[in-house]
This record gives sequence, C-alpha cells and structure tokens, in this order.
Amino acid sequence: MNQPEGYADDIVKGFLISSMVWGFASVLLGVLISLQIAFPDLNFPPYFSYGRLRPIHTNAGIFGWGIGSFMAFFFYITQRLTKTRVWSHGLARFQLWLFNIVIALAAVTLLLGMNRSKEYAELEWPVALLVVVLWVIFSVNIMMTIAKRREEQMYISLWYIVATLVGVAVLYLVNNAMIPVSLTKSYSAYAGANDANVQWWYGHNAVAMVLTTPPLAIFYYFLPKSTGVPIYSHRMGMIAFWSLIFMYLWTGAHHLLWTPVPDWVQTLAMAFSVMLIAPSWAAVFNGYFSMNGQWHQMRENYLAKFLIFGITFYGLQTLQGPSQAVRTFSAFIHYTDWVPGHVHMGTLGWVSLVLFAAIYYTVPKVYGREIYSVPLANLHFWLAVTGQLIFSITMWIAGVQQATMLNASNPDGSLHYSFMETLIELYPYWYGRALGGIIYLVSLLIFLYNIGKTIAGAPKAVAQNA
Repeated sequence: MNQPEGYADDIVKGFLISSMVWGFASVLLGVLISLQIAFPDLNFPPYFSYGRLRPIHTNAGIFGWGIGSFMAFFFYITQRLTKTRVWSHGLARFQLWLFNIVIALAAVTLLLGMNRSKEYAELEWPVALLVVVLWVIFSVNIMMTIAKRREEQMYISLWYIVATLVGVAVLYLVNNAMIPVSLTKSYSAYAGANDANVQWWYGHNAVAMVLTTPPLAIFYYFLPKSTGVPIYSHRMGMIAFWSLIFMYLWTGAHHLLWTPVPDWVQTLAMAFSVMLIAPSWAAVFNGYFSMNGQWHQMRENYLAKFLIFGITFYGLQTLQGPSQAVRTFSAFIHYTDWVPGHVHMGTLGWVSLVLFAAIYYTVPKVYGREIYSVPLANLHFWLAVTGQLIFSITMWIAGVQQATMLNASNPDGSLHYSFMETLIELYPYWYGRALGGIIYLVSLLIFLYNIGKTIAGAPKAVAQNA
C-alpha cells in the first residue's frame, strides 16, 4: 500500500534519534564497567564506580535504547498497518519530550545513589510515577489509533504491540508498589519471599514484554518489507503469539530456584519455561520458512542478514533460557558469569540486530534519502556479530569454569578452591569481554556515522511504501 499523506513521521524521527543517543550511552557505559571489572583501579567512588554506573547502563540500554526504539517503531508500524494517522499528534510530541526527561532523570538519580535495589526497577518513586504517566500516554495513543483503524485485518505485529502495552502496564504497576518515606526513598509494599517472587515475576516478564514482544512485532513487519517475501504463516504466528503470552507469565520464579519460595512455585516456573521453547521457535521457523527460495538475500541484502541473524540469536536464547530454568543446571551456573553471557546474546544479538535492520530500513523512508553506504552497513553487521560472540562465548566459558571451581570439594566436604582463587582465574575472560564490548562499540560508531550521513544527505526519490 502507498503511504497516504499525514503520517506523524516527525515523531518517529524524534524517537529514533533519542534512542540512538541513549543506546550509544549504554554501550559506552557497558564498555567502561567491563573495564572497571578487569581493571579495578578504573573505579572512582562514589559516582564513577561499578555500583553506580551499572544500573545506568542497564536502564539506558533497556529503556533508553530499547523502549525508545520500540516507541518509534510502534508509531511507524501502527499507522501503516491501520492506514490511520496517529490518534493524537500533540500527545505523541509530549510523550517524546517526557521520555527523554524521564531517562535523563533516571541517569542522574541513579548516579546519585537513589536506588531501590530491584533489578530493572531501580527508580525511586517520583521518577517511577513519571514512567507510569509516560506509558499511559503512549498506550492510549496507540490503542486509540488501532481502535480507529481503516484496515479491518489486524496483522500479527499489532497483536504483539497490544500485548506489550498491556503487559508492561500490569508488570510495572504491581512490582513498583511502594511506600514512600521521603522524596528520595521508598520501601517495597511487599516483604521477604513475597517481595522476591513479585520482583522476579516482574523481572523475567520485563524480558517478555520489553525484550521479546516488541522485537517480534518489529521482526514480523520488517522481514517482509525488507525482503519482499510474505511471512510464511500468519496462523502459526498467531498460535505462537497466544501460547507465548500465556506461558511467559508463569516463568518468573525460575530466577528463584533453591530459595525459600515454595517448591510448587519453582516447579511451575520450571515447567512453563521449558514449554516456552515451542512458541519461541515457532517464530524462528516462521522467519526461516519465509526465506525459502530467498536465502541468496543473505549475501545480497544487508537487512536480511541483520534480521535472520537476530531471529537466530532469539532461537539460541530461547533454548539456553529454558535449560537454565532446570533446577540441576540452575544450581550449577546461577550466580556465575554465564548469566551476563546469556543476557547479552539477547540484548546485543537478538534485540539490537533487529532494531538495526529496522532503523536502516526506516530512516531512508522517513527522511526521503537513500542509505549512505551499504558497505559500511555490512561492516557494522560483521563487527557487531563478532563483538557479541566474543562477549557471550567468553562469559559462557568463564561461567562454566567458575561454577566448576565453586562447586569443587575435598573428600572431607570442604571447598577445594577459595573464593579468591576462583576470582583470579576469571581475569583473562574479563579482558576478553572488554575486547568484545569495544568491538561492538566500534560497530555502533560505524552505524551512527552511516545513519548520520544518510540523514544529512541530499533528498532523493525514495518510495514511501508502508
């Protein structure tokens, strides 16, 4: 379908630029804190220490880069799939400003040490309230656009968008229930094992509703647009969608295996985690089968490389995750460096590769340009994949060695290695992780340069297809 006049693409542009700024900040901080672990003298307390910078890195990455990009693409995709201009342009502009204010406030307050100590929910109550306002504005605008759509059929991407809006709202409100005691301090409304259970119900489903459903919405839209081939099976995609949404919400307690949380809760989470392999891999197969007869595009079409490698990393991630949810394996690798290797295969491999492809596709469309350099995009791809693989594989090896040493015991039952002996053996792997991060940072700089030159280039006759 041809693009009608009036799409609010200025909002898309604003969120794309904002997300790329926060994404660069996140990766830069990630490299810095990886160097701080490998070279402790690089810590400068209190403000520029690992403990202060790490939550800024995760929040800038997940919420600044991730959510910022998702907001851009939700506006872009929803308008085109509904053939409807965004419901309220003014509300969308306000949302853009509020988004950047919230991310900046998050960075400043975390740097000052205002931290609730809950993973992915560190922000103190005044900033958390602004997050709620931001998400309500966003959700209302997208939902009203869908409600007023001119296209009756709801393509699978729209279902993932709706699930994201509803899921994040429920998760954030429940886990961020707190009792303020001052402007800068609050306590959780829950206590003990209940607090842990709610936190990791939120924590793992933040992975579901922020790092899974939005990238899948983007993947299902941009794979056909980038390759010119239809998705293999919309029906399989919809079955996988409903299965994924149902199963994911029961899996959070696999972060709490071997803890005081009731055994039945742990077992339920473990079972549903393993079951998640099926709907997750349905999306992978949908992508692969869509490429039947089109695999030559992996050589010729740089966008196809990003998207197919991205969904492949998603597939690997959703095999590794359920494996880690099994009690015996969890007992071995939990609390080791295996875990950041797993996490970053998802963030740097799955999520970011799909977002890179979507940005490369969208920027020429909304700015009326052609991409500045395809060879630079290909170089970006190979450096990003190389950096990510060095990072993750290094951490997996480190985690296995660390777990083996921590679990080694003498005939009398005493530990064979001291904690310090285990720690010393990890330094070579930490150097490797920092190297992988630096390579990824270089790839990101190439990406930003390419996008910047594209935006600054002379306007060309670019077809504004949906």
